[in-house]
Amino acid sequence: MSLTEYKKKRDFEQTPEPQSSHPDEKAGPIFVVQRHQASKLHFDFRLEADGVLKSWAVPKGPSMNPADKRLAVLVEDHPLDYATFEGEIPEGNYGAGTVEIWDSGTWEPDQEYKDVLTALEKGLLEFSLHRKSLQGKFALIRLNQSNVKDGWLLIKQHDPYEVKEKYDAYQVKSKH
Repeated sequence: MSLTEYKKKRDFEQTPEPQSSHPDEKAGPIFVVQRHQASKLHFDFRLEADGVLKSWAVPKGPSMNPADKRLAVLVEDHPLDYATFEGEIPEGNYGAGTVEIWDSGTWEPDQEYKDVLTALEKGLLEFSLHRKSLQGKFALIRLNQSNVKDGWLLIKQHDPYEVKEKYDAYQVKSKH
């Protein structure tokens, strides 16, 4: 995977965002959810795959309630170093605003989906997250509607970690 689009959108002389990736030894591929107050407040959901963070903007934030189907718009890949980025992206730069880590941990694709990139190309990735705020089984499903470019749904799947009540990520304090 290339970080060309990510680098093209940023002026690293002006923004503190990381420029490159440096993989290291860890328990498994990582995920991170960042609360991003840019032009509009949203959450960025990122999964490590193929040496980069595959990234989706989730306007309402992820949910632990399987009844919620959250729009997740695919955005450019980010470097692995972005998983620990928190801070201010200066005014006048792409994504200007405050970024804070809301949750992070490890993830694994379900047995059927070990080839993550192929699963994403096909438009369905089922996986498990391992953390306290977001835990258990989820799915990313590509929308096949022409009016939602790069649109996906992020859905919590039924498992012991699901909740039945309304889930508002904006009200949930990060357990990071």
